[in-house]
Amino acid sequence: MLRVENVSKEWREFNLKDISFEVRANEYFIILGPSGAGKTLLLELIAGIFTPDSGKIFMDGKEITFLPPEKRNLAYIPQNYALFPHMKVYDNIAYGLKLRKIQKNEIDRRVKEIAEILEISHLLHRKPKTLSGGEAQRVAIARALILEPKLILLDEPFANLDVQTRAKLIQEMKRWRKELNFTALHVTHSFEEAVSLGDRVGVMLNGKLIQTGEVREVFSKPKNEEVARFLGFENIIEGIAEGRILRANGISIELPVEVKGKVRVGIRPEDVVISNEPIKSSARNEFKAKVLAVEDLGSLVRLTLDIDGVELRAFITRSSLVEMGIEEGKEVYLSFKATAIHVF
Repeated sequence: MLRVENVSKEWREFNLKDISFEVRANEYFIILGPSGAGKTLLLELIAGIFTPDSGKIFMDGKEITFLPPEKRNLAYIPQNYALFPHMKVYDNIAYGLKLRKIQKNEIDRRVKEIAEILEISHLLHRKPKTLSGGEAQRVAIARALILEPKLILLDEPFANLDVQTRAKLIQEMKRWRKELNFTALHVTHSFEEAVSLGDRVGVMLNGKLIQTGEVREVFSKPKNEEVARFLGFENIIEGIAEGRILRANGISIELPVEVKGKVRVGIRPEDVVISNEPIKSSARNEFKAKVLAVEDLGSLVRLTLDIDGVELRAFITRSSLVEMGIEEGKEVYLSFKATAIHVF
């Protein structure tokens, strides 16, 4: 389907460096990265808004690097949706078909069909300024999908929506994809969107596509420390390994695999279990620790803990914090399974 080969581009403060990846037919591919990583610029290169300084872009084996946008058979939904404010929803959705000089009765049939699927039939007479964020997003998606493009490009499609609307549209996107069987390249900073929607994911950091793969594989086996930190491995420990034991600052940690020499390992805060008493579980990595800091994150609390000079972070619920009487200076027990450790 889509193939990007060694694409580089310098534009303003962004600098894409040697980007290569493929999107397969009927796949939902997510590019995941923080703000400023170059995700939008990459979409704009694929859409034909800009041309790369070097590298090539192919669609179904045909090079499209320098084709104008209208000849690429792509649909691009920018983050601000770009609906025409002077047109009703019906005309916004129909716009691309009118440019293609499709017959009026066929346009009417297709607009009503896509509006029914996306549950916006009641909005067809409205102007964009009267729509909520979620409604405007549905209209933008309908305007793209009605053209039956080979590939739909989505730039942070749910970023401007409230939490409830965002969660609902993520679930509905799954249904629309199953019903309409489209191929998508979706860029976002949201882990939730990547896990919920993606077949595969690529992690983009500082203008480079660092790692691509199945969503579960990338999240559980980050390629390096940079990817691990971005994906939530807040606990990075360096030490000397011998077999399945890592020694760091005088403590010994059981590893999931045998390694030798100087290594770094990563552990997610959510994989660290906290207790007031020694923990009876299958986890062999158990330590007594002192609470250094308590940080309120809303529904969760992040604890910073010290084990003989090794700092670890853990998440607990607010109710657990109160029940356990946890505060700075308190001594607790923590544990984590060897299988929760990723070795770099």
